[in-house]
Amino acid sequence: MKHYLDHHATTPLLPEVAKIMQPLWTESFGNPASVEHQRGLAAADRVEAARQEIARAIGAEAREIVFTSGATEANNIAVLGAARFRAAHEGRRRVLVFETEHSCVLGAAQALAEEGFEVVRLPVNTEGRADLGALETALNTQTALVCLMTANNEVGTIQPVAQAAALAHAAGAWVHSDAAQAVGKIEVNVRALDVDLLSLSGHKIYGPMGIGALFVRRRPRVRLAPLVHGGGQERGLRAGTLPMPLIVGLGHAITLAEAARVATTARHASLREGLLQRLNRSGLRYSLNGTASPEQRLPGNLSLSFPDLPREALFAAMAAHSIAVSSGSACASHDVAPSHVLTAMGVSAALAQQTLRIGLGRDTSEADLIALEKALLTARAKAA
Repeated sequence: MKHYLDHHATTPLLPEVAKIMQPLWTESFGNPASVEHQRGLAAADRVEAARQEIARAIGAEAREIVFTSGATEANNIAVLGAARFRAAHEGRRRVLVFETEHSCVLGAAQALAEEGFEVVRLPVNTEGRADLGALETALNTQTALVCLMTANNEVGTIQPVAQAAALAHAAGAWVHSDAAQAVGKIEVNVRALDVDLLSLSGHKIYGPMGIGALFVRRRPRVRLAPLVHGGGQERGLRAGTLPMPLIVGLGHAITLAEAARVATTARHASLREGLLQRLNRSGLRYSLNGTASPEQRLPGNLSLSFPDLPREALFAAMAAHSIAVSSGSACASHDVAPSHVLTAMGVSAALAQQTLRIGLGRDTSEADLIALEKALLTARAKAA
């Protein structure tokens, strides 16, 4: 499609990243675990250089970075691994998750509930912001883990992770944050957030699909029960041959994202405000989901509900104008049920189905947003 406005779902691989990866598949290939020869050692060096790049971007130590196949696996390792380890070694069997967490975090928590863990789902307010009062009430000496994403993948709300971490740590609980949507868009520093575990993904930051990473805090030490057993890679936390070209691509992508972050943030904020002004002038009725405060929202995010536009007319108009945009999380797009994020915020099921999640990217232009406005006006005309 000509106008791509779904950058929360995935981003295109940057040419610079593709270029640095290409020879690693065919010419400079190697298994990082094959340390008996130069090709394997060179591959291992490339992996460690990428590990350093990722650590530098999020304020961590290189040895705190564990490579995974993506944020979904990283989230599962964090949630399942932390809960199972603490249950086995400390008897803590209580896990707290907020209602608007990504479906893979909620799914991992549900798996723990089926194992007999006590899983408590905590509310958010109408802006999608975590209810810290509910968190404080729910914490006790049995709490093993608190899950609060850095920024929401549907409505863009930036969460009070550091405040939540202070409450959790006072009760002896660990904190995991899914930062897949935040890294490269806002400053993410694991020390400032004071988290114990943090997940990120390559394809959300113009890197390759199939690669992600998990930050695992070393001081104070966080230990996890591994999900995959075998060769002992990644210090025993994630067995399996490391995909060196993907790892190198992730390291380069996160470095480029950080270098461009401030300028991209300013440009996205300008484009976003310009779109809202155009919609206001057009007379289209809409409601903004999430916070209205630009400082507490991902700069490239808008979630808008259109009460006068039926879902069918809305997405037919998007297709007619060659616009790629979604209604919510790509990981839940197969589900006809309304967004769990929006309903947790108090949005009606009907209105949740009349919602667009607009994700701006590096190459998004004013022309893309003008096309979006025209598509919305087409939908209004069809619905009249």
